[in-house]
Amino acid sequence: MPSAREALLDSAYAALTTLPWTAVRMVDVAAAAGVSRQTLYNEFGSKGGLARALVRRAADGYLDGVERTLGTHLAEGGGPAELARWTVRAAHGDVLVKALITGVWGDHLPRPDAAPAGRYGAPAPPTPTDMLALVRDRAVAVLGAGPSPRDPVRLELCCEVALRLALSYTLVPADSGPGPGITAPNRTAADRSHRRSPVRSTPA
Repeated sequence: MPSAREALLDSAYAALTTLPWTAVRMVDVAAAAGVSRQTLYNEFGSKGGLARALVRRAADGYLDGVERTLGTHLAEGGGPAELARWTVRAAHGDVLVKALITGVWGDHLPRPDAAPAGRYGAPAPPTPTDMLALVRDRAVAVLGAGPSPRDPVRLELCCEVALRLALSYTLVPADSGPGPGITAPNRTAADRSHRRSPVRSTPA
């Protein structure tokens, strides 16, 4: 059974699939999670604290997925191609991951800088530049520990190139739709509104 904190984060993300973040109400998030509004405030302090934790969880989930994906394909000699594929799939499946790796935040998305760190604040989510470095370093660590020795400098370059290509595809998808093995986009209401609304770019 998920903890109250996880249930609240799940509830908040579910609300984001149908509403822009500005329309998501704390009382509704608490009710959907089956806890009191006071419990919600005890966990996150404010709506800004909830937003920060939601974005942080998306970042951690994506990074964990990097290690799982590469570990799964390691025995098959996989590497940067799987890293790129996972990145595209994760960005298409989660609007928050897409914003984290591109730095493009729609007006109706929860902002990573919505609340300062403190008693309730989750650690600040990484910037797009931070994300690239974190993913590249994790990929090099996983792939470098594989059964076949690889030149670390060349491996780092290959992983970074794969990530930048995946980022380009995420920003400007092919008109023909997702390629083989890439699931179709599952856009939230916030992502759909992002296509209609001006966007702000978070500096890297």
